[in-house]
Formats: sequence, structure tokens, C-alpha cells
Amino acid sequence: MRKAIGKILKIGTLVSTWGLIAMVLLQIICRFSWFETPSWTEEASRILFIYAISFASGLALKSSNYYVALDAFYDRFGPKFKMFLDKSIPITIFLLFAVFAFYSIRFISLGIIEKSPSMGFNMGVSFCSMFIIGATLCYYAWHKIVKAFKRKDS
Repeated sequence: MRKAIGKILKIGTLVSTWGLIAMVLLQIICRFSWFETPSWTEEASRILFIYAISFASGLALKSSNYYVALDAFYDRFGPKFKMFLDKSIPITIFLLFAVFAFYSIRFISLGIIEKSPSMGFNMGVSFCSMFIIGATLCYYAWHKIVKAFKRKDS
């Protein structure tokens, strides 16, 4: 299941990033040619950017080398405090994004009745990216919590 979730997130990141690149290229081509820029391209590129970030955020937590870390401070701490940080940071991430994911469901339901200004689809689709961020960060934070408490040095 973990591989399937990772694969879905990778595909979502790639599709939304390539879609974003295509929208920006379309805008550039239309602005420097005799074609009129479609009104929906700016909104589409914004939504594709948001989805690229939402799919990639879980993957970045999965491989922790992709988030900014303050190793200059972390390396100065003692082993007990490092162990405390290694356990408390994923717990904090999990709790914060569990609340975020929970309340994003209500936000999505409020967006269902709204329509996108230029594209005309329901805004719940756009707001769903918030749930993806919260759910995937909770999922990978939970795996980090389990891993941190299984270590032999704890």
C-alpha cells in the first residue's frame, strides 16, 4: 500500500507540474504572438501549481532530505535531546496536519457550491488539494513516528 500511495503522489506531482509548464508556455506563446491568451490559463496554472505542491509535500516528508533542516543546531545537541526531537517533531507534524486535514473536509464541502470564475468547475476540486496535503503528511509522519519508537536506542 505504501508503494501505491507513493506512486500515486509521484504521478500526481509529475502530471500537475507538466500541466503547469504547459499552461505557462501557452501563456507565453499567446502573449508574444497574434493569438489571444485564453482567460482560463492563469487560473489553471494556479490550480496546477497548488496540486503540484500538495502531491509533492508528502513525498518530501517521506524522504526527509527534501525539507529544510537546521543541522548546524541539531548537531550541537546531546544524544538524549536529539532522540527527543526525532520523536516529537513527527508527532507535532502528525497532530497539526490531522487537524488541517479534518477541517479541510468542511472547507471542501463549502467549496462544492462555488464555481470557478473562469473555468466554471466546482471549487471543491481545487480545495481538495488541502486534504491531500494534510492526509499525505499525516501518513508519512505516522511512519516516521513508528520508526522513531522502534529504534533500539530509545
